[in-house]
Amino acid sequence: MRFRKVFGLVAGAIGALVSLHAFQIPFREFNGVEYRIGEIPRPPDWEERTEWSFARLMYPPSAYARGRGFRFGGGQWTQGFSIWTQDYPRADRHFAQALRRLTRVHVRSVEQPVNLDEGGEFDWPWLYAVQTGSWQLTDSQARALREFLLRGGFFMCDDFWGDDGWAVFIESMQRVFPDRPIVELANEDQIFHTVYDLDDRYQVASEGSVQRGRTDKCQGCRDHWRGIYDDKGRLMVAITFNSDVGDSWEWADAPYYPEKYAALGIRIGVNYVVYSMTH
Repeated sequence: MRFRKVFGLVAGAIGALVSLHAFQIPFREFNGVEYRIGEIPRPPDWEERTEWSFARLMYPPSAYARGRGFRFGGGQWTQGFSIWTQDYPRADRHFAQALRRLTRVHVRSVEQPVNLDEGGEFDWPWLYAVQTGSWQLTDSQARALREFLLRGGFFMCDDFWGDDGWAVFIESMQRVFPDRPIVELANEDQIFHTVYDLDDRYQVASEGSVQRGRTDKCQGCRDHWRGIYDDKGRLMVAITFNSDVGDSWEWADAPYYPEKYAALGIRIGVNYVVYSMTH
């Protein structure tokens, strides 16, 4: 099977890349916009040392986010209860469970929030951010993210919608990479074929959209799968625009959330992680 071949080749490399540093920063939890500390219990094995962890980017909210209300702008973003905590930590832990079951990657059962101002981002080769249509990176954070990516890191940004969200996203991302284009990913791109063949992708609906009987969060918003490559053709930034992959992880166990969205969202995440660790 493709899956077994991939992991037979790279299992040792994963351990060498990650195990040396991935636990220098202690695990920590923050209150989120949806869940408070302890509301999602820590798994019994949360202290286990593993090869890979779900690293979630902490970031300051933009004026656009703050204008949408307290839930989005939050208080002091470094203390949680800000838009970077959307879906956190339920989505992170559900996806970690799925990655354990579907791959041979030795996955930690709890996530790791990462603040670029604190350093240590190089300890976590795969970084995820939600609601990046509401972020506002500082110049120093943009430089740190650029260095992280050029050193071999991988960044997945997810769940932002419409022209306004894209404009806010671009303002920060163009300071990370002013010299690199954002392109639509072709079906034949390797990231869609590392474990699962994902030519037939579709918009991943949020839980709220499902409740309203639709898939989009803005009228007529079409799903896009975009990215930024390095000079060697490695995808560094994977952008799920006008889709809510994070909700597909968060609500994967909810009986009313459609299986087709959970299935695609989890497969997308699995492919992105395996690609990031093998390219």
